Amino acid sequence: MGKLTVRALRAVLAVVFAGTVFVQAGMVWALVTGEQEDGSMPLTPMRVIVALGMVAAQVALVCAWRLTAMVRRGTVFSHAAFRYVDGVIGAITAAAVLWFAVTAVNAPGQREDPGVTVIMGGIGLAILGVALIVLVLRMLLVQAVARDGEAAQMRAELDEVI
Repeated sequence: MGKLTVRALRAVLAVVFAGTVFVQAGMVWALVTGEQEDGSMPLTPMRVIVALGMVAAQVALVCAWRLTAMVRRGTVFSHAAFRYVDGVIGAITAAAVLWFAVTAVNAPGQREDPGVTVIMGGIGLAILGVALIVLVLRMLLVQAVARDGEAAQMRAELDEVI
C-alpha cells in the first residue's frame, strides 16, 4: 500500500470518526436536555440506538486504522491482525443488531405500509452479510498467516542446508 493511499484512507477514517463523534454528541445532548417527543415516533429509543450505532462505527474505524498501520509496516500477515479483524466483525454485527432494533422501534408506525419494515429488515440482513464477508476474509487471512509461517520455516531449513 502506497504512502498516498495510506494517508488518504487515514484522512477519510479521521473525518468519518469526527462525524460519528458529532452525531453521538448530538444524540446524547438531546437525551440530556429531554427534547420533547411529538408522538409520531419514540425518539428516546432511537437516540439511544443511534448513539450506540456510532460506538459500533467508531470501533470499526479504529480497527481499520490499526489494520492500515499494520499493512504499511508489512505486519498484517500476523496473529496480531486477527484482533482487529474480529473487532470489525463484531462492530458490523452490532450495527446489524442495532439496525434490527431501529426496525422494531419503527415498525408500529408503519402499520399502513408494512413494506418499509420489510425493506428495513432486508437492509439488516445485508449488514449481516457484510459481517459474513469480512468473516470469510478473516479465514483467508488465517490461511495467509499459515502459509507465511510455512514459508518462513522452509526458508530457515533452506538456510541450514546451504
